[in-house]
Amino acid sequence: MSGNRLRQSGELALPGAGIGVIAGVAVVGLALLVGQPVGWSVTAGVALGLPLALFGGGFGLLLASGVISPGVFAPAALYWLVGFPLARLLHEGLAGLLIAGRPALPPDVLGFLAYQAIVSLGFAIGFSWLHERIAPGWLRRIRHRNPRAERLYVFYLRHAEAQWKARESRRQTRAVARSPGRPPLLRSKGES
Repeated sequence: MSGNRLRQSGELALPGAGIGVIAGVAVVGLALLVGQPVGWSVTAGVALGLPLALFGGGFGLLLASGVISPGVFAPAALYWLVGFPLARLLHEGLAGLLIAGRPALPPDVLGFLAYQAIVSLGFAIGFSWLHERIAPGWLRRIRHRNPRAERLYVFYLRHAEAQWKARESRRQTRAVARSPGRPPLLRSKGES
């Protein structure tokens, strides 16, 4: 992979990777809040933030390549159904390695992964929400030097325009429905 292509891929992965880092920082804060030592808290944050950053960056690359469509939740949910449990398993192993000197896996790995798969839906919702707010602004900044960012940005722009038009159409329909001079046959059941 050429240096330019590698840089462009890194730029496309940055919003998702940043969200993974934010999740790691949140883990540090929560661990400190419950009274864990600073070293353990930082270790827990790095051990979870690193895998989430890698998976988050991968998500951005899949978006840029067209494998996952922006604005659609199901692909994100499926991605994190696999990615989040794996990130948590890596978190457990890395935290054990860094704190105790040996990887510490849960006693029931399959049960652990199944539970993390259930929890992944909540993470997917939060990740998708953040990514949809962060990525378009970032893509707008880099689109002039990154052709894949330009394509993805245009998709986001068209999606936003379609959402705006649909919202305006619904707003106009409601305004017409509420107008007092409307013929009685067009009034809804609740109106007199």
